[in-house]
Amino acid sequence: MIENSGDKFMQKNGSVTIGDTEMYYVSFGSGSRKLVALPGLSDGLATVKGKAWILSLSYKKFLSDYTVYMFSRKNKMPEGYTIRDMAEDQVRAMKDLGIEQACLLGVSQGGMIAQYIAIDHPEMVTKLILAVTAPNANETAKKVISGWNEMAERGDHTALMVDTAEKMYSREYLKKNRKYFPLLAKFTKPSSYDRFLKNSHAILQFDARAELSKITCPTLIIAGDDDNTVGNDAPYELNRAIAGSELLLYKGLGHGVFEEAKNFYDKVLEFCNR
Repeated sequence: MIENSGDKFMQKNGSVTIGDTEMYYVSFGSGSRKLVALPGLSDGLATVKGKAWILSLSYKKFLSDYTVYMFSRKNKMPEGYTIRDMAEDQVRAMKDLGIEQACLLGVSQGGMIAQYIAIDHPEMVTKLILAVTAPNANETAKKVISGWNEMAERGDHTALMVDTAEKMYSREYLKKNRKYFPLLAKFTKPSSYDRFLKNSHAILQFDARAELSKITCPTLIIAGDDDNTVGNDAPYELNRAIAGSELLLYKGLGHGVFEEAKNFYDKVLEFCNR
C-alpha cells in the first residue's frame, strides 16, 4: 500500500494491492465515521490517482466527522470482469484499509457495484446511497453505452465526450456550456480505451433485480427526473424493490445531478447522519 498525506484534512493518495494489480484510492477527512464513494464509468477513462485535493472539495462538510474514501476500479481487469467481481474486489480493498463498516455512496456504475456490496456483504454497509443508477442494464442504458463503445473502439474521443455530456447534463447547463465540450475533449483522451470498454461491457451484463430484496440497510435513492443515460424508470424500480428505501428526485436534472444539484452532498450527509 502506497500513501502520501496532504493538509490538515488528512488527504491521502494511495493504492491497495488486489491480486497481481493495484487499486487506487484517495481519502480525506479526520472523522471516526467512514464514507466510501464509488464513481461511475468515467473511472474507465481516468482514475482517482493523485486527485485527493480536488475530489475533497465536494465533501468539505464531511471532513470533521468522517473519513471519506473514493476508490477507482483496479488497474488490470480481466476479460469478462463483472460488476459483482468489482464488488468483491472493492470489499477486499476496504478490509485491507481497515474499513469494516461504512456509509456507501455509489454513483452510476458505482451504484451498481454498491448494490452487490449491500447484497453480499450487508454487515459492511450502515447506510446506502444509490445515485443516478439502475438495477439492471435497461434499454436506455444499453443503447447509450453501446453507442459510447462504438465511439471508443474507433478512437473518436471528441464524439465520446460530447455525447457523454449531452446524455448527462440538464438542458440549461448544456445551453451554457455545450460549446466548450470539444475543447475539453482534447485534454482528456486516454492512451487506451481498454479499461473503459471492460467497465462498460460489465454494465451491459448487469442485472441485480432478482436480489434487491436482500438489501436491508437504510437506503436513499437520488436521481434526476430527466436522466438520458439510465432512463427515468430506474430510480422507481430501485425504490419499489428495496424495502423502506427513500427516493429523492431533482426536477429538470439528469444523470449529472451530483454535479448540478447544489445540495446533493448536503442531502447525502444528512442521510448518513441520521
